[in-house]
Amino acid sequence: MTAQRPNVLLICADQWRGDCISALGHPNVKTPNLDALAADGVLFTNHFGQCTPCGPSRTSLLTGLYLMNHRSGRNGTPLDARHTNVALEARKAGYRPALFGYTDTSADPRDLDANDPALTTYESVMPGFEAALHLPDEMEEWIADLLAKGYDLSGGRHDVFKPKPGFDRPADRGFRYIPTVYPAEHSEAAFLTDAFLKWLSARRDSPWFAHFVFLRPHPPLIAPEPYNAMVDPADVAMPARAASLEAEKRQHPMLAYELERMSEPGRYDEHSPFDPISADDLEIRQMRATYYGLISEVDHHLGRIVENLKATGEYDRTLIVVTSDHAEMLGEHHAWGKEIYFDQAFHLPLVIRDPRRQADAARGSRVDAFTEAVDIMPTILDWLGRPVPRACDGRSLLPLIEGGTPPDWREAVFFEHDFRTVATQKAETTLGISSDQCSYAAVRDRRYKYVHFAALPPLLFDMVNDPHETQNLADRPEMAATVLAYAQKMLDWRLSHADRTLTNMFITKDGLVSRP
Repeated sequence: MTAQRPNVLLICADQWRGDCISALGHPNVKTPNLDALAADGVLFTNHFGQCTPCGPSRTSLLTGLYLMNHRSGRNGTPLDARHTNVALEARKAGYRPALFGYTDTSADPRDLDANDPALTTYESVMPGFEAALHLPDEMEEWIADLLAKGYDLSGGRHDVFKPKPGFDRPADRGFRYIPTVYPAEHSEAAFLTDAFLKWLSARRDSPWFAHFVFLRPHPPLIAPEPYNAMVDPADVAMPARAASLEAEKRQHPMLAYELERMSEPGRYDEHSPFDPISADDLEIRQMRATYYGLISEVDHHLGRIVENLKATGEYDRTLIVVTSDHAEMLGEHHAWGKEIYFDQAFHLPLVIRDPRRQADAARGSRVDAFTEAVDIMPTILDWLGRPVPRACDGRSLLPLIEGGTPPDWREAVFFEHDFRTVATQKAETTLGISSDQCSYAAVRDRRYKYVHFAALPPLLFDMVNDPHETQNLADRPEMAATVLAYAQKMLDWRLSHADRTLTNMFITKDGLVSRP
């Protein structure tokens, strides 16, 4: 790598499950390009996000902070302007971080006029990034491109993910086999990738930093041809779940609330005519099959990006990080989406390709140590030779990328979820608790997973003997000592990670004392 010209490429694919990588042996997913990148880098197999949904999880990814510290807990909860992030820190190294896609950032309202349009959306751009192509949910730039190509989208955003009319669907395929009205070369993933490659073409003589964000495989679960037919639903296993929806709901009040919340057509899957919670087996298998097809579409465009970097000589000057913001239940426990406490919502893919010689020894390796989304910001800053802010909750992954494992590396992961509904008070009313009580935190190691709620019963799962998290052990008398031990571990974690921006500074008569 040429020292004076390092580049950083942080790729995030929305709602990608950590097990959905063909290199890990998934029976349906095809990800040859991510597999190849992992073979030339490092694949992290126990990587977890910090929170859900989209805005909060991206905030943790980009600020290096746990939810308990950044406090932007919902799509729409303002992010305190005092927090730094990876883009602001990279600017101190002379970079102009460019965004392709979205960060789902809710602006701090305290210094904004009441009429500022930033107060009407949770999809503002995180400070520090320059929006090379901002593509939030409205997707106006992409829709304009489709209109210019002659597509009839009189309803604008409402029409862009409508199923192709008049499509002849075979009897052995579900509704989500029907493709989009446009082919794959006109999808939002293709449009975004085209724009990024065009942007790269003018930046071969200066270092760059880009955050590239795929919408997919985020729902709606509708894929352009040929990705709609890439996986036969007959080859797809049914999700792990209780024998009945009612039996599932009995596990916990919050799970029952979430299943009820998602039990209406269109709530989870835009333009879908059926309720995914109670859909029949064919439709569930088809939804899963289409999700896998969307991952293959993302992988195709990832391959285009890597191929371009190699062709232009940028590949060996670029740190490449590929991950997700949060994952997807995909029908497990009858649930869809990501707003529930199971591993399937928090376990993420992570592949890092470091071009430095120091990383050669670990190329093609897999790291099964626990890593977290908050580690990404410190890793990038460490790689750039920049100091990591004291406030960061994560740790640099460079020692792992170089083939080592620090002796004090974490033995568990921690994640949180704020499920309050400030505007509607639906969660609060349904569960009989206050907004500030609508939260849980989880600690998960290789043996147990403990989930502590502010005002609801706790959960304890044996991850060795019950990996699908079907049996709550928290209320069993013989498990009382284990529950206590994990509750103490949770308290230790929160005490040691509470906001510590200034805590290792001390003002004396001789001046400021500061410890790293």
